[in-house]
Formats: sequence, structure tokens, C-alpha cells
Amino acid sequence: MLTTRAGVVIISNMKAVQLVRTRIVYSKTAFAELVLWQVPKPVVGSEHGFKYSLAYVVAGECVLRYDNEAGKGDHYHFGDQERPYGFTTVEKLIADFQDDISRWNDENLDP
Repeated sequence: MLTTRAGVVIISNMKAVQLVRTRIVYSKTAFAELVLWQVPKPVVGSEHGFKYSLAYVVAGECVLRYDNEAGKGDHYHFGDQERPYGFTTVEKLIADFQDDISRWNDENLDP
């Protein structure tokens, strides 16, 4: 008889699993690239099991990026500003990224 309940075991040899790797074309000069991994343990500076990099590129320049680079934790870059990001869920991360793409386009593209 086992003394540990199901669901309590940690699989220590789990490898990172790529969940998303896609490029979304918005125009001839703008695209978003999303890369998301589920990782066996949080990257340094984050408290969740995901590693991600979401970038919006316009005319060859990355104008918006969400990432959780090791040591920096969850943060985003909007233009030349860098700010902390309060990660909650993958769905919210992608929704926030899409909202900021719309915001950047509204603020920077000619109507």
C-alpha cells in the first residue's frame, strides 16, 4: 500500500514542453512572435512553471515584448520602457499582450 496520495508526486525528470511557437502577421511590416514553454521549475525571478517570450515587431524593430528572462522575472517592454508584469495565467498573458499591440498601434500608427 502506498503512503503518498495520487497527485502529490513531483516528477523530477520532467523536461520542458513547448506549448506555443507561432508567428502572427498583422501587416506587410508588422508581426507578433509567441513562444511559450511549460518548465519543470520556475525560472529564476518567476513563481510559475512557464518560460515565455512574446514580441511585436514593426518595420524590423521590436516595439513590444513580454518575457521572463532568468534573473529579471516577469516583465514587459513597451517602446523603450521596461516594467514588471504580474503574471497570473497564460490566457491573461496573451490577452494583455494583444491589448498592448492594439494600444501600440493606436498610439503609433497613422489612421
